[in-house]
Amino acid sequence: MIDIQRDISKLGHFLDRLAEDVYPEMPSLLHSEITLNALQKLEEFFPLREGMKVLDVGCGQGPALEYFRNRHTDYLGVTLGEEDIAACRAKGYRVEKMDQSFLEVADNSQDLVWARHVIEHSIFPLYTLCEFNRVLHPGGILYLEIPAPETACHHERNPNHYSVLPKGSWRSLLERSGFRILCDADYSFEVPAGPDVYWGFFCRKVEDDH
Repeated sequence: MIDIQRDISKLGHFLDRLAEDVYPEMPSLLHSEITLNALQKLEEFFPLREGMKVLDVGCGQGPALEYFRNRHTDYLGVTLGEEDIAACRAKGYRVEKMDQSFLEVADNSQDLVWARHVIEHSIFPLYTLCEFNRVLHPGGILYLEIPAPETACHHERNPNHYSVLPKGSWRSLLERSGFRILCDADYSFEVPAGPDVYWGFFCRKVEDDH
């Protein structure tokens, strides 16, 4: 056993400071279209059934929550943004204020973790992915979507983007945190700044053989 002293309070103060950079995720046609595309792809190999437990991490103002509600899943949206929480609750969605890296959710309790454009806001994506893994039951599904670096939009320059990494890095982090990548998707499109790309990964939590 390695005996290392860590003053975790320093990390807490740092995270509190970063939390001030949260901004509302306003609805957009682009994100709504990509969300629907990803959900339809998900249902090809993981059909959502009534009562399934779904955790939408970084739910924004609910582009996926309506879908989960209409499928009669036992869903919960989580976000740090007060404006997003208010907007979701005004639509009747179930949401709670929660940090993606410190989920107040039981181990092995979720069928699906849906995480679009949230992990780039994590200062320690490996830890955050392990947290997603923790709350999924063995065989559960993670959908992770992130912006690509070095596009015309330069997502790596966004003030509260801390982890805008190459695709190979995301693949490695997903595998090291206990996921098997089932398939991926590239979403390429044009915005006023020029060409942009998002990457989506459909993953399964690796079954424990022991």
